[in-house]
Amino acid sequence: MFKVLYKDSNTRARIGEMRLYHGKVSTPVFMPVGTNGTVKTFLPRELEEMNTEIILSNAYHLYLRPGLEVLEKLGGLHKFAGWNSNILTDSGGFQLFSLSKLAKTKHDGIEFQSHIDGSRHFLNPIDIVNVQKIIGSDVMMVLDHLVEAKSDLKKVEKALETTIRWARQSREYYLKNVDSEKQKMFGIIQGGFFKELRKRSIEETVAIGFDGYAIGGLSVGETKAQFLDILEYTAEFMPEDKPRYLMGVGTPEDLFYGIENGIDMFDCVFPTRVARNALALTSAGRVNLNNEKFKFDESPLDKECDCYICKNFSKAYVRHLFKAKEITAPRMTSYHNVYFMRNIVEKIKKCIVNGDYQSYRKDFFAKYFQTKTEAAF
Repeated sequence: MFKVLYKDSNTRARIGEMRLYHGKVSTPVFMPVGTNGTVKTFLPRELEEMNTEIILSNAYHLYLRPGLEVLEKLGGLHKFAGWNSNILTDSGGFQLFSLSKLAKTKHDGIEFQSHIDGSRHFLNPIDIVNVQKIIGSDVMMVLDHLVEAKSDLKKVEKALETTIRWARQSREYYLKNVDSEKQKMFGIIQGGFFKELRKRSIEETVAIGFDGYAIGGLSVGETKAQFLDILEYTAEFMPEDKPRYLMGVGTPEDLFYGIENGIDMFDCVFPTRVARNALALTSAGRVNLNNEKFKFDESPLDKECDCYICKNFSKAYVRHLFKAKEITAPRMTSYHNVYFMRNIVEKIKKCIVNGDYQSYRKDFFAKYFQTKTEAAF
């Protein structure tokens, strides 16, 4: 299912390949987020133009809408959404964490109120497997229990024990009831910001035996220093022969931090979310297109980018569309931003092979952070 093809000699970065039911995925890979079965503003064809091999959708959101009956009757998410490549589905643990006022974690599952219509639901780890089985995702995630970054040791340890217990239940059910050729399952490493708990989580989760392993519980309000410390520590102990996935993390700089620590997979709503607010990610930093200085700017969003938007339109034109509240504007910036993220990963891969990763990293960071006023968005 996964093999490492190349390793960097100076960092823990690596190039690999995953073989999934809907085709191969070259790693490292940034997965555009399509929470509701679509990457916002995109048509599937536009993602195919970028050679997107896998996207992420969310089991929690799809369970609520359109609902399992629709997905089952209409042949699963691939057919329903007209997407012919791979899909990874998050279990919804993070969404239920972020909607904590509507959810209550119990010993055997999560009781929650729909954020859509207020209806009440209860899902246990086995239910989540069945939801993802109906969705038909190529990679399904186990249900996990997240807690706030500031949580104390006792609370984090209790949440970790819940996550491990649920992981065992999920895996046991999966092995008896899911076609492992069509759908793979990843376990999730938790433990908050306590290294001893992170190590315990890895040991006990790996002992269960999954097709890949994800680092969860980061980007939940911690400092950048905490994030980097736990990322480096956790990734070091993860299995070499399985894909490593850093969940919900995906700013341009985080791609570098993750890849040089041996991470293979990333996802984040950041590129498309900021795009809808007129922010373009460029090699010269983050560009806020609402800024008056771009009113007459004939240059593309990024002079170093060869995406369709940059080859055909100016900052001034895209800014005009935002000011006119044209729906084309967020489509354009979303297209560019996702392409930009994909391009970073592709350049990093080439640099790993050529042995000049550190040089590219230094050059990228120097240019990307040169305009602090734009980067502070």
